[in-house]
Amino acid sequence: MAKGELIPLRRVESAILHLRGHRVMLDSDLSDLYGVPVKRLNEQTSRNRERFPEDFMFQLSVEETASLRSQIVTLKTGGRGQHRKYRPYAFTEQGVAMLSSVLRGPRAVQVNIEIMRAFVRLRALLQTNAELAEKLTALEDKYDLQFKAVFEVISELMRPAEVPQRRIGFATG
Repeated sequence: MAKGELIPLRRVESAILHLRGHRVMLDSDLSDLYGVPVKRLNEQTSRNRERFPEDFMFQLSVEETASLRSQIVTLKTGGRGQHRKYRPYAFTEQGVAMLSSVLRGPRAVQVNIEIMRAFVRLRALLQTNAELAEKLTALEDKYDLQFKAVFEVISELMRPAEVPQRRIGFATG
């Protein structure tokens, strides 16, 4: 952990998921980072519902919830009250930023700063990968013509040599 860093950046980055075309964080991960129960976090968002439109926060479908459970495999076996009764909420980057206005306290502010840094870093990383892919495509296009001739020669060399057929019959001459 870096000096002054409240939570490790890797921990935040590992909690960012890709759902419905958005990078999101689940309410359970956020509540863990903020140090508040999931119930309190969801309570605050429902009391301030006007601050969380559908593109800031959405509830996972039954299928998405089941898919996450099968991927994460964190459910405890047996016992009453071990599992969530409700489907989780997912917060987009804007939704996480809005959480700082409903969850108060110094820890909430610091956690929010770290989460925003993680989203920015992830965005920069994705941008770098996109630029790299573009450069690779440009190189392929540029050198395809030059290598096409080389590949044709190699293909020609790989073909079996044609052995002249001996003629059947008598040779006169």
